[in-house]
Amino acid sequence: MSNSQATGKIRKRALSERAKQTRERVFDAAETIFATRGFDGATIRDIAAAAGEPVGTIHHHGGGKEALFNTVVARRAETLSQARLAALEAAGASKPMDLRSVLSAFIRPLFDLVEEDPRWQNYAKLVAFVSVDDRWTEIAAQHFDPTAQKFMEELQCLLPKLSRQRIAEGFVFTVSAMLALVTSERRISALGEGTSHTASVDHLVTFCAAGFGD
Repeated sequence: MSNSQATGKIRKRALSERAKQTRERVFDAAETIFATRGFDGATIRDIAAAAGEPVGTIHHHGGGKEALFNTVVARRAETLSQARLAALEAAGASKPMDLRSVLSAFIRPLFDLVEEDPRWQNYAKLVAFVSVDDRWTEIAAQHFDPTAQKFMEELQCLLPKLSRQRIAEGFVFTVSAMLALVTSERRISALGEGTSHTASVDHLVTFCAAGFGD
C-alpha cells in the first residue's frame, strides 16, 4: 500500500468519526428541542441552532422532522429495554418474584439512567409524548410494547385473579406515574420538603403496587 493510499484511509476514518460526532450532536439537539417544545412546536431550524449546524446537516443526518423524531425516540429505546429486562432477570434470580420486585425492575432503570446521564430526562419527556399521542402508536408498538408485554406477563402470573384489562390499566397507570416523577421531581420538592432520589422511587414503587390491589 502506498503512502498516499494509507493517508487516504486515515482521512476517511477521521471523517467518519467526525461525522459520527456530528450525528450525535444533531440527535442530542433534536432530543432537547422535541422534549421542551413537543413535536408540533419544534422546527428543524430550532434543532439546527441548538446543534450549531446548518439546516442541511440536520436533514442529512435525520431526514425530515417526523423521521428525525422517530430516530431520536428509537436511539435510546434498546438501552432502556435491555436495562429493564436485566433488572427483571436479576430480581427473579435473587429471590421469588413479587409485585414490588417486578415494578421496581421496570421503574428503577430509567431513574438510574437519568442519574448517570441527565439527557435521559429529556428522553423521558419524549416517551411521555409518544405514550399519549396516537400519531406515535407504531413507534410505541415497535420500541416499547415487546418489553411492556414481558412485564405484563409477569404481572399476570403474580395476579391471576386480575383480568388482562385490569393488568393493562395498572401497567399504564404505572408508566404514567413513573414519567410524572422523572419529569416533575423538582415540582414535588417545591411542594414538599425535599427528599432523596431513592426515597422518591421507593415511594413510587409502593404507590404503583397498591394500585394493582384486587
